[in-house]
Amino acid sequence: MARRGAGLRRAAGRRPAAGRRDRGRGVIRIGNASGFYGDRFTAWREMLDGGELDVLTGDYLAELTMLILARDRMRDPDLGYAKTFLRQLETCLGTALDRGVRIVTNAGGLNPAGLAAAIEKLAHRLGLPTRVGYVAGDTIQRPDALSANAYLGAFGIAACLDAGADVVVTGRVTDASLVVGPAIARYGWGRDDLDELAGATVAGHLVECGAQVTGGNFSFFTELPDGGHRPGFPIAEVYPDGSSVLTKHPGTGGAVTVETVTAQLLYEIGGPAYLGPDVVTRLDTVTLHAEGADRVRVSGVRGTPPPPTLKVGVNNLGGFRNSMTFVLCGLHIEAKAAVVRGQIEEAVGTDGLEFTLARTDHPDAVDTEAASALLHVHLRDGDKARAGRAFSAAAVELALASYPGCTLTTVPGDATPYGVFTADAVPQDAVAHVAVLPGGERVPIAPPIRTASTSQDESTAGGDAVVDGPTRRGALGDVVGARSGDKGGDANLGVWARSDAGYAWLRTWLTVERLAELVPETAPLSVRRYELSNVRAVNFVIEGLLGAGVAASTRFDPQAKALGELLRARVVDLPADLPTGASR
Repeated sequence: MARRGAGLRRAAGRRPAAGRRDRGRGVIRIGNASGFYGDRFTAWREMLDGGELDVLTGDYLAELTMLILARDRMRDPDLGYAKTFLRQLETCLGTALDRGVRIVTNAGGLNPAGLAAAIEKLAHRLGLPTRVGYVAGDTIQRPDALSANAYLGAFGIAACLDAGADVVVTGRVTDASLVVGPAIARYGWGRDDLDELAGATVAGHLVECGAQVTGGNFSFFTELPDGGHRPGFPIAEVYPDGSSVLTKHPGTGGAVTVETVTAQLLYEIGGPAYLGPDVVTRLDTVTLHAEGADRVRVSGVRGTPPPPTLKVGVNNLGGFRNSMTFVLCGLHIEAKAAVVRGQIEEAVGTDGLEFTLARTDHPDAVDTEAASALLHVHLRDGDKARAGRAFSAAAVELALASYPGCTLTTVPGDATPYGVFTADAVPQDAVAHVAVLPGGERVPIAPPIRTASTSQDESTAGGDAVVDGPTRRGALGDVVGARSGDKGGDANLGVWARSDAGYAWLRTWLTVERLAELVPETAPLSVRRYELSNVRAVNFVIEGLLGAGVAASTRFDPQAKALGELLRARVVDLPADLPTGASR
């Protein structure tokens, strides 16, 4: 297959590019300045000013974000993109152009053409000649859906860079594609360079969530040099063979260690076969090695042909919902909750009602807050009137006619719409993936010629750990770290051990059955368990924990972000001789 990539090298010659000095070392430095819509506003400026880069990426899209953008576009057809990005770009476009740093972002959301036009207008106003390309074709026509978008790959991004784009805007591509695309353009990888594509995919997955790989949301944050106060944003130095080094700018907060990288590697994954539109990446082949202060080498990654289908994220309007919270103080908490339940059900009926009693109360407390539990009452219905004032007013009307000490933390309000996320699939060749070059030329991106159906990796059961010797009672988090997250209505929970001895115990001890004992809400659900011995980790996929997805979930932790910390806080019998610190 013909190799590509000269375009990025030629285009870089149009102006002095910081990246040109790196080419002798055979590396492209790709930074990230955004992990979600609402991330640190100043990160773009910090990354451009902090040191040398070739490319700066920004990830703005998540399943919930696509729903938000769909509602924006319903109000105004010219919207549908992440408006924050334009304000960020205004502060630093000139710097990026002067330094030859390319910008690649999925902030285009549901309207990449609209954002590209807005960037060109901004650049004209600033007097900065800027070549803007964008990637289109991810929209799937579903008349019954608010939005439906296929997860495209990285070759459209590469085509725009090959054509000399200073800024590349995409819609719904895979998050990792923001890194894979520039690497394809730099090194000329083709569709059959599967190991290289897989290695870059891991690099992209590691930096896509911004500071989560540099110490953000890290289980052992107290061990970081700055206590996790203000972690810097990450950089992936990607090499021609697809290997990479994860790092950050000197002097920025947080840290890049084998453990911070492991934590992000486990985020929102399933089995060892990590499916993507360009390659299936084998996460069980990833090798992590500390190469120096704030430098972790990622190598050994293997790839296999991509699946014949693309994932499609579909958002629909699920109905309307409302919530009210009662404070239950002092004695007879369960009986008080039962009174409220009966009264609310009598007032509005039982359909769509959900009651959650949070036992935040403490016995013999000396202040009201410490003595109180919270009863959260949720109502979801297709009828906005029933879920609106009819429900919230019924709750407030109980203030003088219910349990002793009745009070609420919420005021009556109207219902709000909520979305439901589902995942679908379409054949790769059914999607018109197009790169729109800076001059306006539309270049079709052909689907991969070689695909392969990838069956789901077999889950593992684990076994009974035999502890020869004394044990001690302690928090599980003394010896393991964890990271958890959401994928539609499912949640993933990745757990890693801090030492080889810890993993030898963890992989046999932490079974699906034991997880159900420690986190009872997982017991009635289907749970898949996978082992990643290469990073001393076990990953669980908990199906249906989040119901119909983040936007519809009434769970206290709707995105399962705290699930890992809940598990780590459980007190269990640990082998007494198990080390609590990290070792390699």
